[in-house]
Amino acid sequence: MTTTLRPTEPLQHAADGSLSRRYQVCVNSRPVGAIHLATDLHFGPSVAQIRELRIEEPDRGRGRGTVAALAAEEVARGWGCEQIETSVPGAAEAGLRLTTALGYVTRNRHMDKALGDTPPELPAGSVGRPMTQDEHDAWDLQGRENYAQDWIQRGVSEAEAYAKSNQDHDQLLPQGLATENMLFSVLEHEGTPVGDLWLGERRGSAFVYNVEVHAAHRGRGHGRTLMLLAEAHAVAAGKHRIGLNVFAGNTPAERLYESLGYETTVYHLYKSLL
Repeated sequence: MTTTLRPTEPLQHAADGSLSRRYQVCVNSRPVGAIHLATDLHFGPSVAQIRELRIEEPDRGRGRGTVAALAAEEVARGWGCEQIETSVPGAAEAGLRLTTALGYVTRNRHMDKALGDTPPELPAGSVGRPMTQDEHDAWDLQGRENYAQDWIQRGVSEAEAYAKSNQDHDQLLPQGLATENMLFSVLEHEGTPVGDLWLGERRGSAFVYNVEVHAAHRGRGHGRTLMLLAEAHAVAAGKHRIGLNVFAGNTPAERLYESLGYETTVYHLYKSLL
């Protein structure tokens, strides 16, 4: 039996130069699923995305998804792409096994946690306060640099990483420190600033955009305290869930979030096409 991709629409060319096309996954011309391939909206035409890959239940477990994904990679190479990405729900073990077997590597993952009605207490000597404008100005410069470096270390070109960092910060914080639904806090321990928190809202839930312990104060439990501060602010705002993003390889952060009860909701993976 032969598994192929059959286009269900013409190749879509957007005004920004991005490409997109949907296909049926067919076995001997019989439709058994669907796949949607596009170029990345953030990283541009050199990076492709498998936005959807679905095989109908009766045809699962027969390698159809593997062949369809490999065929999509060939299409992406034909578009001139150098890298391909996909996302897998945290509970989709079969999808994660498939992408891993095909050579995809986890770049980052989204995690979240249900919140109760009572804000957690901070350890003795620790307190959060609002970030000042001067502190925010310094934080913004360093935050853009750190975020770009996170992407560079995970296979994104320097130009694309800095462009994404600036674009994301500009879109999320159009008014900087005064942006609506964004909260910036400084954690102090016994009167000394030891870390920063950027908390916002995403799809009705609280979202930790960034949490950072100052270098001289790491290894003393302040990261956990910053997360408790984030949860306390979220509960006070009436939120029932809190989420975050963590880059693969940041083992201390991953262990911290898991110990606090966060669970993975989505894996984001990538693969070189060169």
